[in-house]
Amino acid sequence: MRYLRRIEEMLSDTREKMIIDIRSEEDFMKGSFPGAVNFPYQEFDSHIEDLKKDIPIYLICYSGKLSLELCSALNPKGYEAYSILGGIHGCYLHFNKESLQDPEAAAVRRRNIERSIIKTYRSELWSRFTRAIQSYELIKDGDRIAVCISGGKDSMLMAKLFQELERHGKKNFEVRYLVMDPGYNNINLETIRSNAELLNVPIEVFESRIFDVVDAAADSPCYLCARMRRGALYSRAKELGCNKIALGHHYDDVIETILLGMMYGGQIQSMMPKLHSSNFEGMELIRPLYLIRENDIKRWRDHNKLSFINCACRLTESCASCGGTEKGSKRAEIKALIRDLKEKNPYIEANIFKSVENVHLATVIGYKTPDGEKRSFLDNY
Repeated sequence: MRYLRRIEEMLSDTREKMIIDIRSEEDFMKGSFPGAVNFPYQEFDSHIEDLKKDIPIYLICYSGKLSLELCSALNPKGYEAYSILGGIHGCYLHFNKESLQDPEAAAVRRRNIERSIIKTYRSELWSRFTRAIQSYELIKDGDRIAVCISGGKDSMLMAKLFQELERHGKKNFEVRYLVMDPGYNNINLETIRSNAELLNVPIEVFESRIFDVVDAAADSPCYLCARMRRGALYSRAKELGCNKIALGHHYDDVIETILLGMMYGGQIQSMMPKLHSSNFEGMELIRPLYLIRENDIKRWRDHNKLSFINCACRLTESCASCGGTEKGSKRAEIKALIRDLKEKNPYIEANIFKSVENVHLATVIGYKTPDGEKRSFLDNY
């Protein structure tokens, strides 16, 4: 497309130029391209008078989608506007490449990132990671664990935590770092590889082309995609001789799942810290970030000026382009509800989490046994 430009093309344009970041002010303040100004997308029309027609305008958004839409509107009006390919991720990908060109500088940055896990965020990240492993007995002697990396902040942090555990803890297990490519676009796959290289995580990428299958699904594509992706990860991990896969679900995922089940599923259930696979004999799923808060993961990410993909699914790229993949979803509703409840009761999140640990069967009307058999309080009344 004529309105699309790579970050390298913008840098090679020696003319006076205007670089505009159209993300939210909150995200802009966390970091943007040097020299960029912030005209948030929702308020862009109020800044039209600040634009010039005699210099090129380069627009940056989350994924490149919204900035391309603006270019399509601006260029017919006489502006020379370009959308940066890959949005802010394209920018960070460029910064990563620059960092990696200087091995010494990259090594220093990597050490600082690793040190921040053990020191700066020790209580929030490292301590809660090791506590979950011990409390739920997630790792045993001789385990071969496939650490599954989607490319987002949670799974990338999990990979680094495992590396620190290998370095500082008892080395009684083996780890493989798996990245499944279900059909990512080039910019997302490049971002994953670049971050892995920067963080020195030795990833193994394998293709599944799941997006092609899910694209054709009319009903519940997200449910189908999740099941297929997990099955592909189990299968690949088993091929590699692993007996466990580790996923990056965190504390907030757990409490949201509890409320989602109650309000939209009419059931009480939790996202378990570990569970046996019903389809892959001898395989187990573990969640080592079970006690880690999402905001602490974000603080670690922003402290180290890292940028990870949000959601690379083709079906949700329009959501990713506006800064979040869950907008309008049931999970987003639950997140908002928890935020509102927390304003009235600061203990609400801990209470939700503990609720499934403190179930009193004598006060439960009915429940299901592990094999699916229904039980009622009337059985023993």
